[in-house]
Amino acid sequence: MRSTMASMAALPRPATLLASLGLSPGLRRSLARFGWAALSVGLFAGIWELLWAIGWADPKLLPPPHIFLGNIPDQARYFNTATRWQIGVNPADGPSPYEAVAMTIGATGLRVMVGLLIAATLSIAIGVLIRYFGLFEKLVLPTITLLSPVSPIAWLPVAIFIFGIGNAPAIFMVVIALFFHMVLSTISQIDNVSRAFINVARTMGASKRQIYARVIVPAILPQLLIVLRLNLFGAWMVVLVAESTGVGFGLGQVIMMARNTFNPSLVFFTIALIGLLGFLSDWLLRLVQKRVLYWVPETAGVLRGL
Repeated sequence: MRSTMASMAALPRPATLLASLGLSPGLRRSLARFGWAALSVGLFAGIWELLWAIGWADPKLLPPPHIFLGNIPDQARYFNTATRWQIGVNPADGPSPYEAVAMTIGATGLRVMVGLLIAATLSIAIGVLIRYFGLFEKLVLPTITLLSPVSPIAWLPVAIFIFGIGNAPAIFMVVIALFFHMVLSTISQIDNVSRAFINVARTMGASKRQIYARVIVPAILPQLLIVLRLNLFGAWMVVLVAESTGVGFGLGQVIMMARNTFNPSLVFFTIALIGLLGFLSDWLLRLVQKRVLYWVPETAGVLRGL
């Protein structure tokens, strides 16, 4: 037993092994994170496959990953939802299966990113204006507080009434899902800015506009970008609901079609795509956060050694 433990202790650790390859510290960290992410997903998929192998998961209702990921071309042919339901159009016409998947992903992703950008710009601007102008706060803040608890799904009929069918209602749904909460978060972050920063700026002769532009807004950006990252997943959920109701073709419409045709493999294949897209979009947003907030130190994992 002791010899086994000694031999295991003698094995090189992953970090030591990566360092021995002469890789840069940043690349080593990226490879280590990718390896742990692959291990986490692989463990989840392995448990799923094990439940299928021992007969606890019905392959007709919960097909294991090797089934719905094993025949991607067969799943991809269902993504041609843009022309599938047009009258007089052959379902076989139009883009190839892989092109249809790319178009569907692009349509959904574009709605999420455009809605996210609009919501972030509007919410930060209005949140700052609420604290900058007292009259604006009295006129606007009660309405925002009143509408904040309303579920974004309740706004779907309003979006269809105003914008009809297409990209606009789905983008509107994303904006509504994020806007009210981000406005309240912006106000909260402004209120929590250290008074010492503001007093120092006043001592140096800064005006109210300069204090907001040079002190308050830079101080609240780190937490606001974290809130934006957390709301990103909510944006994906809302846009899928909007698409599933027929406001435009996309991943939500594919999910709805799979449900109506009782195609579990297509459901889980689309879920896997959505999860991958959410993971990649969060990773891109984290890269943007590091570029924009270059002065903010890295604080993740500072307590792991305690």
